[in-house]
Amino acid sequence: MRCIVTGGAGFLGSHLCESLLARGHNVCVVDDLFRGRKANMEDCKGMPDFHFVLGDCADIEKLEKAEEKLHGVDVVYHLAAINGTRYFNERPDLVIKVNIRTTDTVVKFASERGARLVFTSSPEAYGIQNEMPLQEEDLAICPSPHHHLRHSYGASKYLGEVLVQYAVRERGLDGRIIRPFNGYGPRLKGGEHGQVSSIFLLQCLEDNDITLHGDGTQTRCFTWYSDLIDGIVALGELDEGVDGSSLKGASFNIGSKEEVSIGKLAEIALKVSGAESQITFGEGHPGDTIRRVPDTSAAETALGWYSTVDIEEGMHRCWEWMMAE
Repeated sequence: MRCIVTGGAGFLGSHLCESLLARGHNVCVVDDLFRGRKANMEDCKGMPDFHFVLGDCADIEKLEKAEEKLHGVDVVYHLAAINGTRYFNERPDLVIKVNIRTTDTVVKFASERGARLVFTSSPEAYGIQNEMPLQEEDLAICPSPHHHLRHSYGASKYLGEVLVQYAVRERGLDGRIIRPFNGYGPRLKGGEHGQVSSIFLLQCLEDNDITLHGDGTQTRCFTWYSDLIDGIVALGELDEGVDGSSLKGASFNIGSKEEVSIGKLAEIALKVSGAESQITFGEGHPGDTIRRVPDTSAAETALGWYSTVDIEEGMHRCWEWMMAE
């Protein structure tokens, strides 16, 4: 298949490209390198079936250029977005503008060409939920932005899903939606705009204290990157579910069901690294979700998808990768 991957220079996107190429597909990345890195695509460079277009995928001309390089397009994997918890509160204007504009352009592009679209949404689209595990049909609940702006990202992903579902109904788009839960692995950003698993390991590497935002009791389900990629690839490749169900307009939670507190994650980071860093506590992120656990029964039934790597093994692999870099 001829695949366009938006955000293909990022953490998940670059791993997706490698998987698609290994499976014999032709791939063209469209990425403006705001968060992505050329180094992430190093293993793809030089492959005859790999192409790269530098630019914003909100610009339809960049997508058209990718289409030209592939001599057509069969599937668009849309991963491009601004992520990172600090951005949600500090630059909600940028988060909303970029995430909605890019998705609107990609949806129109795929619809006009009859290409399949796999939209990478987020469990943030559920907003604040008290009942766990989260199911695909749960109502999205977001607090008033008068209190905080955390849900700028979740709201942008929710509206992205609206754009996809509208095109499915009104334009005949074969659109599918995936909600990946806290992916982690090699190439995941640490630093102030990174994700928590890599932030903790980077702090261990640099012999800095591990800083928890809040009391550390909030929980997440961390999903190994290759497990996520297996789900994303399957959603793009399958014409119908393995159970014979229609995938058009379907949405799926993809995530580990191993619930881990952030405090426990910090302890695991110390264990796998052997660091002697101290765990310190700072102010929590405004609007931070207390728990987030997926119900993945739909993905298990329709995609044959299951999580395979537990958090301690995954963090150990991440540490080995960081030490080898």
